[in-house]
Amino acid sequence: MKLLRRGELGYETPLVEIDGVLYDASPVGDFGPEFWASGGVRKLSELVEKGRLTAVNIDDNIRYGSPVATTSAVICIGQNYAAHAAESGAEPPKSPIVFLKTPNTIAGPNDTVTIARGSLKTDWEVELGIIIGSTAAYCDSLEDAAQHIGGYVLANDLSERAFQLEVSGGQWSKGKCSPGYMPLGPWIVTADEFNPADVRLRSWVNGESRQDSRTADMIFSCAEIVRDLSQYMQLEPGDVISTGTPQG
Repeated sequence: MKLLRRGELGYETPLVEIDGVLYDASPVGDFGPEFWASGGVRKLSELVEKGRLTAVNIDDNIRYGSPVATTSAVICIGQNYAAHAAESGAEPPKSPIVFLKTPNTIAGPNDTVTIARGSLKTDWEVELGIIIGSTAAYCDSLEDAAQHIGGYVLANDLSERAFQLEVSGGQWSKGKCSPGYMPLGPWIVTADEFNPADVRLRSWVNGESRQDSRTADMIFSCAEIVRDLSQYMQLEPGDVISTGTPQG
């Protein structure tokens, strides 16, 4: 199923698309940590099967909000594509490189982004995002880690490179945390309907192609990332993990 939110900022309606039909998901609640922690995907499936969700039609002009209503963490992985690492002049990392973004960086996929004050080097990065579906700590195997993935989302990890690299003291988050610097969506695809192993990722800037690659070039798979992170932090339902960007 696809989980999406439509409406003006702060007034989005949670929706679910199943077999091409769009339903109002409000009876189960918005797509934040409580939705995932309470088995929201299962509840939606059950309500649709029982005919207890209302089918809706949404005007194409209605805004897409972020499919993530709220989250406790936005965790990002750096240099996770072999070609991107080579492009950066870096050796492929032996373990995932981790940095954080603040939750207020999350925005809708088509929202206007305000460039950070003083920015000279704002940049773009298309990425595959993970939505954590259940609490994950000390995962012992890739199979265990994969069970904690609730869904996947398209992400744009916007950055201010001068802030990130020139005044950061070696920590990247200064260049990553301007409000709106993490557009997500337009929807989350639940994990049962998506294979992240070889997905095409593309980005354009002003209509010009800038990135065109596949997740098969990832150094660490989605399950490997979740397993690794779970050794150092407890991942909570609704957490967002952005898995790195390809070259370009």
